[in-house]
Amino acid sequence: MRLNEDPAAFEAFYRRHVDAVMRFVVRRVSDPHLAADLTADIFLAVLDSAHTYVPGRGTEIGWLYGVARNVVSARHRQAAREARATGRVAGRRLMDDDDLVRMEERIDAERRMRGALEAMRGLPEGERAVLELVAIDQLTVAEVAAALGIRQVTVRVRLHRARRALEPVAEVDPRRSEDIHLSPPGGARPESAPAPVYVEGQA
Repeated sequence: MRLNEDPAAFEAFYRRHVDAVMRFVVRRVSDPHLAADLTADIFLAVLDSAHTYVPGRGTEIGWLYGVARNVVSARHRQAAREARATGRVAGRRLMDDDDLVRMEERIDAERRMRGALEAMRGLPEGERAVLELVAIDQLTVAEVAAALGIRQVTVRVRLHRARRALEPVAEVDPRRSEDIHLSPPGGARPESAPAPVYVEGQA
């Protein structure tokens, strides 16, 4: 993609994916100003890394979520190092009252998903990354593989391990794991894999 060379193409890309990016962000942060900053940062990162997208290797959304995950992870690392994140000021300047209300509504709507993410924090990083994208962001196995730059079989193995690891969490405290649907969309998984585990609270 040549988004950094074609403003019209970038505008179309932004409109096509901005809602998905906002959902991704507000599932992971609860501050509306930080959420606004991260959304902007993700699309700036898209401009910088658009040349890395190869259509044959996966969908746009899979690649975009990979970019988004890197941006959010980098911000979390920055926040851990700094008591005050000066980059948050930009979001406060750009958001008017209506923008703030809309962002707060999104954050409130995704509160339960943030609770589901909390239940995953004890997992190893690789397994947690896969489970987040499958169970929270509803990506397919192929899209997760594209987002994380790993093979589909690796996604399936990590997803299976994450399911096994979360079973005790669901038994001890079902509220922490409600809303986690541990199978990829469409039920795509190898025939030899165990049956999907559904956590209480999921239809």
